[in-house]
This record gives sequence, structure tokens and C-alpha cells, in this order.
Amino acid sequence: MSERKIRVLVTGANGFLGRNILLACMPHLEIEAIAACRTPEKLIPEFKGEIRKGDLMDAGYRKSVVQDVDVICHTGTWASMWGHKNFETTHFYIPTVDLIERSIESNVGRFLMTSTNVITSPSLNNIPVNDFSPGRRNQFWPHLNRLIDVDEYMRKNSDRGTKMVTMRLGHFVGKGNTLGLVPALAPRLRTHLVPWLAQGRSRMSLIADTDLGQSFVLAALADKLNNYESFNICGSEFPTTREVVSFICEETGLSKPHFSVPFTLGYVFAWLMETLHPILPGSSPFLTRSIVHLSEDWLCSTDYATKKIGYIPKKDWRVAVREALIELKANGYAWPKLSREA
Repeated sequence: MSERKIRVLVTGANGFLGRNILLACMPHLEIEAIAACRTPEKLIPEFKGEIRKGDLMDAGYRKSVVQDVDVICHTGTWASMWGHKNFETTHFYIPTVDLIERSIESNVGRFLMTSTNVITSPSLNNIPVNDFSPGRRNQFWPHLNRLIDVDEYMRKNSDRGTKMVTMRLGHFVGKGNTLGLVPALAPRLRTHLVPWLAQGRSRMSLIADTDLGQSFVLAALADKLNNYESFNICGSEFPTTREVVSFICEETGLSKPHFSVPFTLGYVFAWLMETLHPILPGSSPFLTRSIVHLSEDWLCSTDYATKKIGYIPKKDWRVAVREALIELKANGYAWPKLSREA
């Protein structure tokens, strides 16, 4: 008689992260993956498992979708890289907290939450950012503040039967990524107005598509997790901003930045661009303070994730960035929106 499979629900299964988690689940015969999404016809063709169609904004769907599952990989979240404070409450925080409550109510064994390693303070004095560093709120990025709220909620409710796992992810890179640093940066470089920030010396925490998928599967299957866990999920290298931008320019033929400004001026200019956005052309501001924040120094150790779940990143960031740039070029380096559709 075969052992019962581990039923892993992936919300946002059509998104960049959700697709890669489904792909990573497929080689594991002990996993029965379940895709939760609004548009099943957009699922990756390789997926042949159970589909739970619905919208996470619907309270009834949130209650039903968590039934009879062991692990939830929650990637179906609304997000914006600037502003939208009210949407971050109504479309992200409230539905996420309710999904956590419904998971506890339904005796789900483990809840994995998509987060970012930039919810805390940047690396100082060459000391890596710790997996459990407390969140650092700011006045300019509502999504980041709500991520901190969710993380604190998970910590406080981790003794109620469902293990809570915060996945602090680096900057996404890879094919299919439409909301992130590379999609935002490439079209802006074409304007010749993007500066180096602090000479481009800060290090970037990049994480490739396939490594992202594997990290969630490893966290879903790992034994002996504490009631609350937090993992930095990054690549094996931490290239400087200058190295990443120079690589993008070499791959695309775009010009490198022509001048440098300190971070303080970068934040001021970004504030100005956000303020003037309503009267300037474009679907999103030229620069946002969140993009400046992402460009600070993010040296994040993955030692704890290696120890607890066996996470070892394998894909070179250059390969993942190149794959993303090929897609961006095919789309004419279209100016991206910096928020998901409501």
C-alpha cells in the first residue's frame, strides 16, 4: 500500500513564482501539487494535476481552496512597487491574513509566505542580513510595510497548529518575470537618465527562477521545522549593481549610466518622480523610492536555509538575466507597470 502523498497547494499558480513552484514539484513523486488560479487556461502545459479555480479576493473561495491540503505555497498576492496604500490593505493584507486564518481552521500543516529579504535593513560593515532580522518600516513603500505586518502576524500565530514559514526572497530574475528589477530597469536605461547609485558598489541579492521553485519545494518537504521559520532565499553570488547593470548593457547594447549620485539624492529624485507622475506620461513613475531601496547593499546569508531545508542555489544569475532580457527585447522593452492588476 503506497504512502499518502503530500498535498501542496500553490496559489497564484499562473504567476512567475507559482509556475516555477509547480515545475519544481513535478519530479517529486511524493507531492500532489494543486494549482489555485483565476484562469486555468494559462497554466503551464506540463501541469496535469488538480486545479482550484477562483479569486482570492472572494472570502468563500479562500475558505474552500485550503480544504484537504497539507502545505500552502502562497504566491498569489497583490503587490505594487510604489504607492497604492489602500490597495495594499484591501487586496493584499486583509485577504492574506484571512487565508492564514482559514488555513489554521482547516488544519493545514504548513503555510509558506512569499516575502522579500529587503523587509529589513541593508547589510552594514560587510555583515550579512540575518534570516530573522526584524522588519524596517518606511514611509514610501506600502507593500513592504504590509509584508512586515503579515510576517508579524505569522510569528504571533505560529503556535496554533499550522507551521508558519516566511520565504525572504531576493530580486527575481528569469524568463517570465514582468514585475521586478530587471523589467523595470532595462527600459529606463534606454532613456540615458538612469544614474549609478553610490558608484554602483552595493551588492544585489538575485535569485533565479528555478532556484525559487526548488526553495519552496524544499521548505514544503523539510522535517523538523520550528513553528515559525524565516529563510533568506538568494543566489550563490552577490554581484554589485555595477556588475548587473553593465551585464544588462552588454547584452542589450544599451549605454551604461553616465553619472553617479549618492543614495540620498536618489531617494529625493525618486520622490519627485512619484509626486509628478500624475502629470507626466507613462503607466508608472520613471523612478520610485522602492527601486532605490532595492539597489542598496543586500548581502544575505543563505546558510540557515541550507542547514534547515537543504537549499543550495544552482543557476547563474547571468543566465537568468539573459533569459529575461531576451523576452524584454521581443516585447520592445515595453515600459512596465510597477503593480499587479487589481
